[in-house]
Amino acid sequence: MIDPIPTSALVIPELRSVPRDVHGLSRRQMSQNALRVLYRLREGGFAAYLVGGAVRDLLVGGAPKDFDVATDATPEQVKVLFRNCRLIGRRFRLAHVVYGREIIEVATFRANGGDDDGDRQTDDGGRLLRDNIYGSIEDDAVRRDFTVNALYYAIEDFSVRDYVGGYADVQARVLRLIGDPETRYREDPVRMLRAARLAAKLGFSIEAGTAAPVPALAHLLAEASPARLFEETLKLFLSGHAAASFEWLEQLGLLPALLPETAQALASNKSGALRRMLLQGLQNTDARVANDEPVSPAFLYAVLLWPAYCRALAQLQAQGVHPAEAQRRAADRVTLHQVGRTALPRRFSLPMQEIWLLQPRFTQRQRKRVLRLLAHPRFRAAFDFLALRLSASDAHADDVSFWRDVQLEPAAVLAAGELQAAEGEAGEGDGSAPRKRRRRRRAPAGAPA
Repeated sequence: MIDPIPTSALVIPELRSVPRDVHGLSRRQMSQNALRVLYRLREGGFAAYLVGGAVRDLLVGGAPKDFDVATDATPEQVKVLFRNCRLIGRRFRLAHVVYGREIIEVATFRANGGDDDGDRQTDDGGRLLRDNIYGSIEDDAVRRDFTVNALYYAIEDFSVRDYVGGYADVQARVLRLIGDPETRYREDPVRMLRAARLAAKLGFSIEAGTAAPVPALAHLLAEASPARLFEETLKLFLSGHAAASFEWLEQLGLLPALLPETAQALASNKSGALRRMLLQGLQNTDARVANDEPVSPAFLYAVLLWPAYCRALAQLQAQGVHPAEAQRRAADRVTLHQVGRTALPRRFSLPMQEIWLLQPRFTQRQRKRVLRLLAHPRFRAAFDFLALRLSASDAHADDVSFWRDVQLEPAAVLAAGELQAAEGEAGEGDGSAPRKRRRRRRAPAGAPA
C-alpha cells in the first residue's frame, strides 16, 4: 500500500523532544558497548546520540542488529578517545570502535554543502561521490535519507530528539524521504532499493511522493557498482523479509533494473507458475532465517534466476540445440548477463548452475546413477530445489517421493526393484545418449606401455 500523504520538497529542521515516559525506550534494550561509547564521548566534552536504525527499530518493538552513534567529534577526535578505534572510508569518513565481535560505528554530524566544497563531490548526474562536510545535529538530521532514520536518542535526559517528523512517521508506520525525492535518488540510486527493503522489513507503507519517482529513475541503478548491488541484493533477500521485498520491487518497478532477465521471464509466463515458485522459495528462505538456519546465496540466486534460466533454455531448445548442450548454454548465458548487473561471485554462481543442471538427473532410476547422484556434493541443495518446483507444477511429485524415500531408506528402495535394470538406457529429460564402452586396443608387441 502507498500512503497518500505528499512529500515536502523543502525541509526546515524543527526540534521535537519526546520524553522517556512517552517513547518508552530503556537503556536495558540497548547495546552496553554503544552506551559506553556515548558516555565516553560526553565525558570528553562532545555531544553524542544513538541514531538511525537502532532507535527506529526499538520504537517499533524490534531488536536492532547494529547500534550507531552520531557526534560532533571528528573521526580523529574519536580515535584519540578510544584506543580500540579505527578510521575507515573515503566517501564517508567514519570511526569504528571495536569491542570483540561488536563494532560501534561513530559518525560525525554532516551537513550539505555546495558542489565547490573540497570535501563534497558529485558527478554530472547528481550522484554523491564524496561527502565529508561536518555540521550540526540539525544539519545531520536533514541530510539523512528517511525521516524514520533521523531520530536521536540523548543519553543525558533519555529523550528522543526529532527534527524532521520521523517520530510521527514511525507511529503512522510510513516511510518518507527527507527532501526532494528525485534529488535524493539521483544522489544515491541505491536509496530506491533501501526504500523497498525497509518497507518490507518494518511493514511500513511508502509515502506517495517518495514512491512516485522510482519507476522513472529505476534505470539509475545501472550506475551503481555491481559489487554494491550484490550486497544490497543479499540484504533484500537474506534478512528475513525476502517475499515482501520482492513484492515491493515489483510494485515500485525496480525488478527489471535489479533482475532484468527474471523480470522478462515472469512477464512472459502467463500461467504465473514461475512467480509462484519464486515466491515460495523466498517464503522458505524467510522461514529458515526466522529459525536461525543457514541460507546459501547460491540457492537464493538459483531461485531468483530460475525463471530466466527456464526462458533461455526454452529458446535454445526451440532452435534445435541438443538438450544437454542447451542446459549448459542457458546456465552460462543467464549467469553472464546477471553478473553484469550484480557482481555474483563464482563461489556462488557455480553451485547455482550445478543446482540447475542436476534437475534432469532426478528422473533417472538406474541403480548406478542413483548412487552417483546421492554422492554428489550438491545433491541436497538440488533435491530441495526439486521439491520447491512442486509449488509450480505437480509433474515432479513422483520424483520427489522417490528421492525422499531413497534418502530415508536407501537399501530398502534399491532392493525393492523400483530401479531401471538397463544401465545403458538414457535418463528421461537429461538429453544424454547411452554410453558405449570403448574396447581398449592391445598395444603391439614392443610398443611403450
